[in-house]
Amino acid sequence: MNKNNYAIIMAGGVGSRFWPWSKTEKPKQFLDVLGTGKTLIQQTYERINRICPRENILIITNALYADTIAEQITDIPHENILSEPKGRNTAPCIAFGAFKIQRHNPNANILVAPSDHVILKEDLFVKVVEEAFEYAQQNETLMTIGIDPHKPETGYGYIQSTGEILKSSPGEWQLSEVTAFREKPDLEKAKEFLKSGDYFWNAGIFVWPVRTIIRAFEKHLPTMYSQFDAFETDFNTKNEEAAVRTIFNQCESISIDYGIMEKAKNVCVISTDIGWSDMGSWSALHEVSDKNENGNASNTAKSLFYNSNNVLLRALDNKVTVIEGLEDYIVVEEENALLICRKQNEQLIKQFVKDVGDKFGEEYI
Repeated sequence: MNKNNYAIIMAGGVGSRFWPWSKTEKPKQFLDVLGTGKTLIQQTYERINRICPRENILIITNALYADTIAEQITDIPHENILSEPKGRNTAPCIAFGAFKIQRHNPNANILVAPSDHVILKEDLFVKVVEEAFEYAQQNETLMTIGIDPHKPETGYGYIQSTGEILKSSPGEWQLSEVTAFREKPDLEKAKEFLKSGDYFWNAGIFVWPVRTIIRAFEKHLPTMYSQFDAFETDFNTKNEEAAVRTIFNQCESISIDYGIMEKAKNVCVISTDIGWSDMGSWSALHEVSDKNENGNASNTAKSLFYNSNNVLLRALDNKVTVIEGLEDYIVVEEENALLICRKQNEQLIKQFVKDVGDKFGEEYI
């Protein structure tokens, strides 16, 4: 295992689209979503630990979740669990990790990944990341992993490539330059993207040499770069916590896509099918779940479906649940909350969560 391989796992999200299972006190990255006996963050850590030594893996999270991470990932050094003073989107999170890593090892190569994604083809993921590490280091490139689309998906952003393959492993991955990052499309545009063959789902997974991403911050987010650089000597010292608090109180809230990736010219995509899902919705869980002949999926054996199709049921184990006459519905029960929602309207769940919190109190969200 290469001692210059580092990783930043981003674990600060609250996962409100997975309500009522995912709640503020325990978001979806800390749940066993697939019923494997391991939570999403445990699976992410173990997957990345095949590529990066555990002492080189940083987990950046909300201060609320630091103890939960320590409980779920017992072999990570305690000092590698980093708390953001406040949420500032992905660019400051990545800058925090990058400046800290650079201080420790200026020759580092960094993998950045969310904590709550599903990757079913883990061996291929390892191959792809190792190839991305090698190419990024040799070419001073900002790499992003793109997912080969298999349907016209409107819930993901897209990465547009030039179509010219720079390098490939047939049947596994191909590498090309990026021409643009595209917002989530409508259905017609998504169909065009799929037909083109030059567009890939944006997985939000990145690979780059630490010196390359630091230079990108300096060029494209100069104010943020200066805010972090002013405290550069405080990273990995007893002064780090106070320095980070000062920086996060000042810095802009912006994503790495908007802040850097859409502006930079030295961006390549390595496109692949690693069995990826961002687990960003109940529909995403339904897609990877075992289903009966009518497309119904349930987490419990104590459930019966009648005249129902494409229903996702998550019920409590101590109850028998009977579903009749539903099609394309999400039914999720927790101890103090029940959600029954058409799948086509699940984008409204975030608003439901806000309304529940406003009307009934924080304990329900």
